[in-house]
Amino acid sequence: MAKSPDAFRSISEAATEVGVPQHVLRFWETKFTFVSPVKRAGGRRFYRAQDVEVLKGVRRLLHEEGLTLKGVARLHKTEGLKRILGEDTATGPVDALSPPAASTAAQAPAGTGLTDDQRERLTSVLRDIEAARTRLEAALSR
Repeated sequence: MAKSPDAFRSISEAATEVGVPQHVLRFWETKFTFVSPVKRAGGRRFYRAQDVEVLKGVRRLLHEEGLTLKGVARLHKTEGLKRILGEDTATGPVDALSPPAASTAAQAPAGTGLTDDQRERLTSVLRDIEAARTRLEAALSR
């Protein structure tokens, strides 16, 4: 029988869902003030659904985006929990697979601090990435 999405998870269930060993969750708890599971008698940890989402965000930032422990803590301090969860405060959830609007670099406001050469280079890189994404989607749909 599957647990309700709102049910508490033990440390082993949370670790499995996040994709890290249990000791890593305990370690993160010492490094990040925003990681705080509910502790029952005897010190047993129970994670709420939102705790698991935060932990997944920490894992993504550390393992996929390459931030350091201090970098994640600094990011939380400057941008808050929404950034840890992968939400852009201006546009909502960040979707890494959805392509940006075409020619985003060309539409950048004049005050971006980019030279015309940098803007052209970024536009070229964006086109290359979009072409690679299209080829990848075509290969995966076969």
